[in-house]
Amino acid sequence: MPANTMLENVKYALGITGTALDNTLTQYINEVESFLTESGVKAENITAGIVARGVADLWNYGGNEGKLSPYFIQRATQLALK
Repeated sequence: MPANTMLENVKYALGITGTALDNTLTQYINEVESFLTESGVKAENITAGIVARGVADLWNYGGNEGKLSPYFIQRATQLALK
């Protein structure tokens, strides 16, 4: 990842500013990155886009659904096969 950190890039993708949610976002980022890695996605294929999608799915902005979207699963599968 270039100069920006994954946290900064995910926040940008989700339209989040400030630092109040950094700890929460970091936990979700770690969870999504682990999911992708353990699914066979190579580190170089884990981008802020797919991580942001996973973070949004899990967090769902407080909706408490906590499940990954069909799009995320499909994209993770594509990246694992890449």
